[in-house]
Amino acid sequence: MPPLLHRLSRPVTAPIRRWVLDAFPRGQSGIDYDHPQGDPGWFGPGSVTWRMHAELPSMLAGGLCALMLQTLHPRALAGVYDHSNFRQDLVGRLRRTTAFVAGTSYAPSAEVEALVHKVRRIHAGIRGHTAEGEPYAADEPQLLTWVHVTEAYGFLHGYRRYGREVPTVIADRYYDEYRRVAEALGAVDVPRSEAEVDGYFRARQPELRVDERSREVLQVLSGVRLPVPVPGLSRTMFLGAGAALLPDWAEAMLERTVAQRAQAAASARLVQGMAPLFRRALPDGLASRACARVGVPVDVLSAWPPER
Repeated sequence: MPPLLHRLSRPVTAPIRRWVLDAFPRGQSGIDYDHPQGDPGWFGPGSVTWRMHAELPSMLAGGLCALMLQTLHPRALAGVYDHSNFRQDLVGRLRRTTAFVAGTSYAPSAEVEALVHKVRRIHAGIRGHTAEGEPYAADEPQLLTWVHVTEAYGFLHGYRRYGREVPTVIADRYYDEYRRVAEALGAVDVPRSEAEVDGYFRARQPELRVDERSREVLQVLSGVRLPVPVPGLSRTMFLGAGAALLPDWAEAMLERTVAQRAQAAASARLVQGMAPLFRRALPDGLASRACARVGVPVDVLSAWPPER
């Protein structure tokens, strides 16, 4: 950023930087993003993933969209409902999920492998039955696929809405790249293109529903208090921006009202307008550190990678 523009934007970008670092403090994961030099991790600077995951507003909104979608799958939701402290520490859960996505995206290969191994070990101990008595296991391949697809869908559509246009060929490449993480966790039959994701959602819809557990989790989510100034405003803005990404069939299942949809549209416009300010406020994020580790300027991420 030119020095003059940096000075002029600082009164706006400085509070945004504080907001982000208060909500998602750095240095708590224990991951070394700076070494070993030259290690591209699982994706690297030639990937779509490094570009798409570098935009915090779209990732946060996309992650919240994914959480809303995940509440619709009874067996996927049961593991969270029965084995997580989301009622007492939803912020902590959001931070841990954010750390996993960031780590698998940008960390060196050995760190990524350690993260995946840790999560697989946790999943192996999560088993139980839904309220209707149906068995579930967190390491069940089909459930891992559902969680991954909702996240990848949210991140892609968040980037499209709050970042920049994503051509279909780039979207397909993203889905194909990012499925590596899901498959490492044990997922199977992971969609690798937009068309396959659309087909996957159509095939899953008969299994989905909104029930009392869904409503309870959504209610907790709607009341989350981020440790930032004006937490209610921040929550409303990003929850609305996430809801604006929901596919039509999910909005219908969740019975979202006209007023809720209008609020989501207003939040989406606000996040769209603020996204460039987030970029200026956080020039030293993990994407920058990963680029430095492999010896390329972070500016390479501003253009889509060349066709393979």
